[in-house]
Amino acid sequence: MRPYRGVPAEQRRAGRRAALLAAGLDLLGTQGWAAATVRGVSARAGLNDRYFYESFADLDALLLAVVDDQAAQATDMIQAVADGAPRRLRARTTAVVTAIVDFLAADPRRARILAYEFPASPLLQQRRRRITGVLAGIFTAQVHELLDEVPLSETDLAMTALTIVSGLWELLSAWFRGEVDTDRDHLVDYVVALLLTTTDLAPALDHRLR
Repeated sequence: MRPYRGVPAEQRRAGRRAALLAAGLDLLGTQGWAAATVRGVSARAGLNDRYFYESFADLDALLLAVVDDQAAQATDMIQAVADGAPRRLRARTTAVVTAIVDFLAADPRRARILAYEFPASPLLQQRRRRITGVLAGIFTAQVHELLDEVPLSETDLAMTALTIVSGLWELLSAWFRGEVDTDRDHLVDYVVALLLTTTDLAPALDHRLR
C-alpha cells in the first residue's frame, strides 16, 4: 500500500494498534472489562470500529494483549532494576520490591487491574499462571546470581519461587483493594524481610548479610 500523507501503511497500522492498546488499558483500568465493546474501545481510540479487526481477532485478544504489554513492562523494569542494583542481597531485594510496588502504584489503572480485573476474569486467571511462571523464573535466576551456594534443590527452589510470587501477588492485590491496613513503606519493609528469611534460604541469607 502507498504511504498516506507520507506515513507508510505499516506505520499507520502500528499506530492504530497502539491506540487500541491504550484504549483497552484505559477501559480495563477504569470501568472494567465487563463494560467493553468493540465499538466502545474503537471510539475511545479515535478509530472507526472496522479498524479493530485489523489488529485483534476479538475483545479477548485485545484484553490479553493489554495485560501482556503491562506484564512485559513490569518484567523489563524488574530485570533492569535488578541489573542496576548492587550484588548484595538486601540492597537488591529492597530495590526490586520498591520498584514493583511503585510501578503498580504509579498508574491507578494497573493497580485496579491487579486487584479487581484478574480475580474477576477466568481468561486473566489463565494468563496469571504464565506471568507467575515468568516472575518465578526471575526470582530463581536472582537467587543463583546472589548466592554462592543455593541450599535448596532445583525442585525446592522452583517451589519456593512459585510460593513467593503467588503469595506476593495476593498480598499486593489485597493491599490495593484496601484490605491490608499498612502504608507503602511498611509494606515494602515487610516484603523485603519476608524474602530475606524465607524457609531454607535463611542460612545462606545470614551468611550473605554479614
